Amino acid sequence: MAQPMLQALHLSKVFRVGEEEMRVLKDITLTIEEGQFVAIMGPSGSGKSTLMYLLGGLDRPTSGQIIVNHQRIDTMTGDDLARFRREMNGFVFQSFYLVPTLTAIENVALPGIFNGQPAPERMARAARLLRFLKMEERLHHRPSQLSGGQQQRVAIARALFNDPPILMADEPTGALDSATGTIVMRMLRHLSTAQNKTVVVVTHDEQVARFADRLVRLKDGAIVDDQLIQHEDDPNAA
Repeated sequence: MAQPMLQALHLSKVFRVGEEEMRVLKDITLTIEEGQFVAIMGPSGSGKSTLMYLLGGLDRPTSGQIIVNHQRIDTMTGDDLARFRREMNGFVFQSFYLVPTLTAIENVALPGIFNGQPAPERMARAARLLRFLKMEERLHHRPSQLSGGQQQRVAIARALFNDPPILMADEPTGALDSATGTIVMRMLRHLSTAQNKTVVVVTHDEQVARFADRLVRLKDGAIVDDQLIQHEDDPNAA
């Protein structure tokens, strides 16, 4: 039986703009199981990215609890939270955030520098990850020499460097054409089904959401729908 990996309990987030308050999330309660692929959808301003940032430890809630792998992260200190993010989460963003002066393999190996890994060890792991993502012929190309889809693969490889149990992606196909976006989403789905990664994707695209096991819809900071999606590779599918 699958165990809970991510839990939000009565989560709220309020931003202050001058003297006004913007309530972005309102009493969100959500449990995501280990190995589940969840898509979070909603219109602009619905709070979907804010929810992902809170679950990933990139921001703190105004109220409520966040429990990840049986650890409360909303009460963690800065150092503990940084360690949690490094060990538990891999992040993929629409804008890639690759270092333009570094090659693909050097970009992927960056987390190893912060972990204190010797250069040969981190470069070998980076090469293995890029080969896994069909990028073996682009190891020494800089981002400007790569297509959007190739840059996104480098970003995914970097997110996988520490072998985190959780991958979080914010609009991962937003800068890609539909064909390349489909390739990227198939990769994320493979990581969920074959490696039991818990994958959380924020998207506005229904075609992206169809790769998920579960679709959570937000509107005005609240969950308005939460449904499972069956796939042909799901043994429980009809």
